[in-house]
Amino acid sequence: MSALRIGVIGVGNISTQYFAHIPNLPNLELVAVADMNEERAREVAAEQGVRALTVDELLADAGIDAVLNLTIPQAHAAIGIRALQSGKHVYGEKPLALDPAEAEPLLALAEQKGLRVGSAPDTVLGTGIQTARKTLDDGTIGRPIAAAIHWSAPGHELWHPAPAFYYQPGGGPLLDMGPYYLTSIVTLFGPIARVSGVATTSSRERRVATGPLAGTAIPVDVATHVSALLEHENGLTTTLTVSFDVWKSRAPLFEVFGTEGTMAVPDPNRFDGDVEIALAATREWETVPVSAGWADSGRGFGLADMARAIETDRPHRASGAMAFHVLEVMDGILRAAADHSVVEIGSTLERPEAVPLDSTPATW
Repeated sequence: MSALRIGVIGVGNISTQYFAHIPNLPNLELVAVADMNEERAREVAAEQGVRALTVDELLADAGIDAVLNLTIPQAHAAIGIRALQSGKHVYGEKPLALDPAEAEPLLALAEQKGLRVGSAPDTVLGTGIQTARKTLDDGTIGRPIAAAIHWSAPGHELWHPAPAFYYQPGGGPLLDMGPYYLTSIVTLFGPIARVSGVATTSSRERRVATGPLAGTAIPVDVATHVSALLEHENGLTTTLTVSFDVWKSRAPLFEVFGTEGTMAVPDPNRFDGDVEIALAATREWETVPVSAGWADSGRGFGLADMARAIETDRPHRASGAMAFHVLEVMDGILRAAADHSVVEIGSTLERPEAVPLDSTPATW
């Protein structure tokens, strides 16, 4: 087994989570980093014991097999396309692009060149969502009927030192947090056929709360509270609310309702967490033993799975197809909200292979 040699473009806040896990994944080798802030790239390269390159140098380097694209959303598609043009596989943070029209050339180029595109979130490959999937597939709560999701927060400006991009196209609660929940619900229920939605933008002034930019005003160019109704291809329904406008809530985060019980799904922004069920016979919550998923996983496991899939010539789980479907759903929700309409989703996909317990992305 040869390791996939990785070059990282973008060494901002999220990169630390990848750097924490890549050394523990034997089929990945971090070899270089690049960033628009070249001084920052040099600091990170020294910390990680790798080379600091410019973006152009990294893309031109024949010793790099794949680009881990951790840039801001506005640059995801452009950097991804440049990586593919350089003959490199690409795995990026979510969302895949700003909208489906921007993402389509990326996937078309990858197919043309025989290269892979992968995308976060890979949190769905951990024990939390995978145990929920197995519980559902085993029929534990009977035939599933619907799911309800409610994620809310006051806004990322309260904790992130440079949060302005969260309030620009590609951000907002839907494109930032929506991928975790939508990827999870497609993993559980299968693809989504049509959507409707409503969206609002609050008048609350946003300012950076922490770090050197504290006090800086943040322009808001996205919807800050979004609710949607999703109809899956198999007829099941999901209601989804995501918001940057809620100071506190008691709404359940993520629940699935079946003919024989209810399942509480753990936070898909994490890789683990307890799955709980309340069955018709008792209507009391009980914790489901962990039964599937990669234990002790973290960001980078989806990339390791892609590396293994390249080696064994099989589909990878955190795929460009999944990310595109989720992006089209999010774009459809916002279009439905703007037009007061129902939007048909054109893309579809097979549910990715389940992740068995006691496996690793380097060997499965």
